[in-house]
Amino acid sequence: MLKVIIIGSGNVAQHLIVAFQKNQTVGTEIELAQVFSRKKAPLLQLLDSDQITTDFSAIDAADLYIIAVSDDAIASVADQLPFKNRLVVHTSGSVALDSLNKNNRRGVFYPLQTFTKNKEVDFKNIPICLESENSTDFRLLEKVAKSISEKVFAINSEQRKALHVAAVFVNNFTNHLYQIGNEICVEHQVPFDILNPLILETAQKLSTLAPEDAQTGPAIRNDKKTIEAHQLFLTNSDQSNIYKILTQSIQDNGKKL
Repeated sequence: MLKVIIIGSGNVAQHLIVAFQKNQTVGTEIELAQVFSRKKAPLLQLLDSDQITTDFSAIDAADLYIIAVSDDAIASVADQLPFKNRLVVHTSGSVALDSLNKNNRRGVFYPLQTFTKNKEVDFKNIPICLESENSTDFRLLEKVAKSISEKVFAINSEQRKALHVAAVFVNNFTNHLYQIGNEICVEHQVPFDILNPLILETAQKLSTLAPEDAQTGPAIRNDKKTIEAHQLFLTNSDQSNIYKILTQSIQDNGKKL
């Protein structure tokens, strides 16, 4: 039985806790042995109190320690671990592997997904990107990852950084565009949910088409009349500037193809 300890109590930590707990009910060889949190309260709805420790010195022995805290706290947390030569990983997409204290064997266990509090996810469909300093540790990480996900990848630090930047574009920036779309709808008293089928169809197309093949709209058609009409309509300067930048980017990309 491989013992896993999670260090953290935020969104990623809580979703990992749920994923490992679900797996334990089906007889997996992976056991969530303990969770470290500075305060017990955020985790009491998920775990028995005696499974949570708030004391670094009381952290049990385990095969794998997963640090699931904010990016700027990873190095500090790793420095406080009171043991050596154990496998310690973090869950960040942007933090380097060597930010972890070299007293322990280091790795990355990066679930590539957006996590929201109290929003359930199916971990089986979440890609988990792994990195380690040696093949033995990678095999252990792979076994643990495959116990909760069907999509496990070996990704080095540079590739992980590229994935994280790409994820910001396809998730964070896209969501901000949804927000702008909602603002336009609210301003003109149009229900935003009218756009939901369009949003879903656009995302679903990418399961069968490359993004450049799925591109539609006035920019790729070079429909100057519609583009000018849209720009005249947008009185908010920030919205107008974003529209211009994205239109130009789509057109420039179209010229390359």
